[in-house]
Amino acid sequence: MGKKRTKSNYAGVSHFMLQAFDKPPADVPEANFTMTTITADTSLVATTSDVAEKERPSKKRKVGMLGSGYERFDATGLVPYYSDASQVPEHLQKYFSQRYRFFSLYDEGCLLDEEGWYSVTPEAVANQIADRCRCTTILDAFCGVGGNAIAFAKTCERVIALDTSATRLALARHNAVIYGVEDRIEFVLADYLDFARSQRSNTKARKIDVVFLSPPWGGPSYLSGNTSPPSGEEGDDAAVEQIVNAHPEYSLSSIQPVHGRELVQLTRQITPNIALFLPRNTRLEEISELADGGSPGPQGPKNGKKHKGSEDAGEMIEIEEEWMGNKLKALTCYFGGLVAGQEHFFE
Repeated sequence: MGKKRTKSNYAGVSHFMLQAFDKPPADVPEANFTMTTITADTSLVATTSDVAEKERPSKKRKVGMLGSGYERFDATGLVPYYSDASQVPEHLQKYFSQRYRFFSLYDEGCLLDEEGWYSVTPEAVANQIADRCRCTTILDAFCGVGGNAIAFAKTCERVIALDTSATRLALARHNAVIYGVEDRIEFVLADYLDFARSQRSNTKARKIDVVFLSPPWGGPSYLSGNTSPPSGEEGDDAAVEQIVNAHPEYSLSSIQPVHGRELVQLTRQITPNIALFLPRNTRLEEISELADGGSPGPQGPKNGKKHKGSEDAGEMIEIEEEWMGNKLKALTCYFGGLVAGQEHFFE
């Protein structure tokens, strides 16, 4: 198990959000974790007269999968933990078979809810994105069960992880403890759209260097079919056509909770440095339309300072294909200073 460090409950931005919103979402479950119990062995060398005293049951302590001392971080019992394929529902079998791709420390007790099984970013991909997004403070707008937030905590000084589900936040923090990075992540129960609008209007808000957007794609049915590279030789039109026809194109309008274009426009009001995680079959024409034409958000280059080539070329978007073996998993679109040659957006 990774090194664990204790950390107080939500603070900082979390405190701000508690003031901004009177009530948590109505569907927030109570943190009523079911813990396994163990009985400490307190048997000692004793005389015959002490036997009755020593045989009395000792005090029981509730200890979950994270072990003694980490009970307040432990989400054991909040969702099922599967250790064998026979325990897994049929519709989750293919995801369970990839559990070590999602979390290499899965056997240490990593927990996922049903949505997490089909939406968590594979660890290798999350690490690649985190390496590209190195900065002081990064915001993970849709953190889910914590796959990306954990990776960001390895490359960034501070991570703000948002989600609308108290359950998923509890699972994300539980998983972060296993990886020993929970002290670098601030978990916030909030809707990203509301948070972004509040951040935009708050002149005293902390600076956020990068925002990572991995919004809901609409469930596992967004894509079907094989994503292997073309089997023909380079330039084989038939092979290329086969791949294209195998996947209905994904539109940014299918992104939840708002159109992808609106999501990016709102995020630009926080920072121009954005990483957008999208399905592998997203229409490239729609992605190209997200280019801001060289017009940075309010935290772009200071005082409208122009840089060589920026006026003619405009803003560039870099699209990175995320492959695992011979399978294309997703696309990551980088904006602002995350693109080579546009580092001035970090100024």
